Amino acid sequence: MRTIIVTGASSGIGRTTAELFLANGWTVGLLARSADILSEIAAPHANAIPLVADVTDPSAVDAAFSNFKNKVGRLDVLFNNAGIFAPGGTIDEIALEDWAQTVNVNLNGMFHCARAAFAAMRRQTPQGGRIINNGSISAHVPRPNSVHYTTTKHAITGLTRSLSLDGRPFGIACGQIDIGNARTPMVQELVDAAIAEGRTPDPTMPVENAAESVLYMAELPPEANVQFMTVMATTMPYIGRG
Repeated sequence: MRTIIVTGASSGIGRTTAELFLANGWTVGLLARSADILSEIAAPHANAIPLVADVTDPSAVDAAFSNFKNKVGRLDVLFNNAGIFAPGGTIDEIALEDWAQTVNVNLNGMFHCARAAFAAMRRQTPQGGRIINNGSISAHVPRPNSVHYTTTKHAITGLTRSLSLDGRPFGIACGQIDIGNARTPMVQELVDAAIAEGRTPDPTMPVENAAESVLYMAELPPEANVQFMTVMATTMPYIGRG
């Protein structure tokens, strides 16, 4: 039995990924704040465990991870996915509360979850596991008016590299997936808005392509690791943008 916790599992990339892992026989901890949505996702699956927690609350995160381990015995993989994109603008236009919330969710939240996963993987028998951080194309190059989001995603690359190094003695691998323009409901809204305004929307790809990439990373044997993967719509303005 392979086990994974997916954060941000109630919507978007997180939900699609969690549902793919469930369909492939994994035991999946669904971690998010929305109890009703998690219950809805879990209902058809005996191998789904709802974990209601806010990633910005370290005590709630630790309790959720402990609950999962107590129920299933071990944690093989964390897909560290939860994140937000607050209203954008130039740096002088971004509200300080939006900056603080973005840092709290995208950086502190991912730190709390990685910390809980690392502790569980270090202390279980057999020792080890895998942490997959959801970065972004913005971990490489920014979109306009996204200094808060881009800053946190660059920080996730530092988190990934540090975990890769520090996890070696304990059999803990860490990799990062950088996803560009996966067609989640939120991205679809942006596409629809662009069309309504007479603009050409950015190219997108099915969100399932992102989920399948996470599954590939997760199913590698312990001696192999995807350190960084970029998966994106083929013609999105990434190469050459800036």
